[in-house]
Amino acid sequence: MHDFDDEDDFDAEPDDSVEALVWQLLTLINPGDEETALRQFTAWREADEEAGGADAPVELVTRVIDWSSGFQVDDPRALVQALDELVTRWNLDIDWDGDPDDDEFFDDRDIPSLLGTAYDRLAEHGYTVWIYETDHDGYAGWITLSRDAEPMRELATALGINLRPGSDAT
Repeated sequence: MHDFDDEDDFDAEPDDSVEALVWQLLTLINPGDEETALRQFTAWREADEEAGGADAPVELVTRVIDWSSGFQVDDPRALVQALDELVTRWNLDIDWDGDPDDDEFFDDRDIPSLLGTAYDRLAEHGYTVWIYETDHDGYAGWITLSRDAEPMRELATALGINLRPGSDAT
């Protein structure tokens, strides 16, 4: 039997600094693309330094990932454009149950219904659309691999992000 004491050579505490949590978040929202995650992490650190740590981590993350790994929109057309752009990273297309290029397409669709559609379609390919609350009007979110749902929830909690699946946008 081995008695563990303070002199054992291992780190029992994981790194739960804000920087470490933001890095983990960026790797989850950029699956398979560590280069983009690193670029965004560098931009986040610079923005955090400029803000003097005054801004919430998610607000800075929102700024550095916008339109490359995340979205912040306030109208249905912008949401469709943003999500269509984001899924090209994985060579996917979202079947919106209609033609978003047709002006009438948006007559009976709002952001929550479109998020629900995107959530369902991307789930078929192993991805999850997430949304979270920000200090701004509209909707903000990102996409992760569905298998990363639990780590995403844990990170969101640790970072104080009110996160929910895109299917729960109402």
